[in-house]
Formats: sequence, C-alpha cells, structure tokens
Amino acid sequence: MNLSTKLGFSKNSKLLIIHADDAGLSHSENIATIESLKMGMVNSYSIMVPCPWYYEMACFAKSNPEFDYGIHLTLTCEWEYYKFGPVLPISEVRSLVDENGHFYKKRENLKESASIEDVEKELDAQIKKALKFGLKPTHIDSHMYSVGTRPEFFEIYRALGKKYKLPIMISRQLMEMVGLNPEENIKDGDLLIEKAHFGIFDYFEFGKLGDYYANVFDNLVSGLNIILIHPAFNDNEMKGITVDHPNFGSEWRQIDFDSFTDQENISKLKKNNIELITWNDLKDIQ
Repeated sequence: MNLSTKLGFSKNSKLLIIHADDAGLSHSENIATIESLKMGMVNSYSIMVPCPWYYEMACFAKSNPEFDYGIHLTLTCEWEYYKFGPVLPISEVRSLVDENGHFYKKRENLKESASIEDVEKELDAQIKKALKFGLKPTHIDSHMYSVGTRPEFFEIYRALGKKYKLPIMISRQLMEMVGLNPEENIKDGDLLIEKAHFGIFDYFEFGKLGDYYANVFDNLVSGLNIILIHPAFNDNEMKGITVDHPNFGSEWRQIDFDSFTDQENISKLKKNNIELITWNDLKDIQ
C-alpha cells in the first residue's frame, strides 16, 4: 500500500503540502505567514525557535491549533546585519557560533567548525524550548537544510524525529542542494518527499519567479509533493533584514506571499485534482 492509499486517496493521487518556512524570523514574516494561512492556500508552516520574533509566532500557534506547524531547526544565520544565535548558552555550544556569538552565515562554515555534540545539544534544546512553551509540532524540518551539511548531522536530525515521534522532511532535491548524497543517506522506511518545489535565483533575477509558482501546479508528480515558500512583505523591516541579499530577500518574499494568496493560483488546485494534505496527516502512518 503506497502513501496515497494509506491516506485514503487513489493510488496515483497528487498530494501536496504548501509550506511556509521561517516563521519567527521577523514580524513581517509572521504576519505574512498568518495571512497566507488564513486567506491563501498555505496549509503548513515551521517556526524558527532561536529568532527574535519566535514568541509572537509561538503564541499564534498555541492560539490557533487548527493550523499545521513544525519546528524549523536552525543552525545558520545568513543575514548581513540581522543576527541571532543558539538558544543554549554560548559556552555550551561554542563550535556553533562565530567570534561574535552568532550562528555562521554559511553552511560551509558550519560544516567545518561545528562539533557533532554541539549540534545535537542545540537542536534538541530548540525542540524542548518549543515543547516547554506548550507547542505541539506536527513535524521537524531545517533552516537552509543545514542538517544536511554532514552525514553525522543528518543522523542527529533523523534521531530527533524518532525521539519526539515526529516526521522529518527528507528530500533528494534538498540533499543534493546542500551536497549530501541521497543514495547513502536515504534509508528504507523513510517518509520521502517525492518532489520538492522551490524558487531559484535565476527565476527571480529574470522576473519569472511568479510565473514559476503559477506553473508549478501543472507539474506535480504522483505521490507526495511539497512547495517551499518564505512569505513576508517588502517593507522596511524585511528590507533591513535582507539588505545585500536578493536571494530570498524582501522582494522575493513578497512574491511568495502574493503568489500563494492569488485566487487564480488557488483555483489551480481543483483544476489539477491536487489533494492538499498536512504533516499532521502523515504523523501516524510511518
């Protein structure tokens, strides 16, 4: 029995999660995520526990349990002037931070400097902080898919999913994006995303990101698909956070918000016989 039939759909159904990353990053990100859930077609999101606006989004999650959400495990901070670091004291996870006590900007720095022990302690602490606040996440995923920078980090990620009885996001495309060999790191029994859809810089640079999103619904495969977006507004807050970082910058995030609250795009779900599901649907079938 394949995943679709386990969930009560026909064998060749196109299953889709429309997922908003980076909730908690900023107020702008939070409000856009909330509006995308309430007014658009986003049906899942994940929260960055170490970020300054985590508390606002955590309060929303507790007050609105009808929406599907996970923990966006965070080990990197890619922004030029906007910084954050571990939830644990820096003295306990020294290898995860730069000379100023912030997460590294790049996955390469994390790969070279972070110890396995510190990664495990910090990621576990992020989940525990969310649970202590009363959150009830439906899954675990990873900011910048940094858990894939080393096989040992990925095994920590996998172990945390088992420890907390939560599905983790596993995708060949995301593994390949960060240089992790899928053939060596995907195991029998893994809940695998058949196809992960996300924008790339070329689409944005040439003004085609909105077109990509409009067309993605016509290119879903049978089985489990996910669309990864980062909705926020092109306002002063996000312009400041993403300065000198057009890739996933404020303009990009505004396009994400606009595209997934667009009624014409929403209508394509029915037109293409797409079945929206959530991580919560997947929790009990592994």
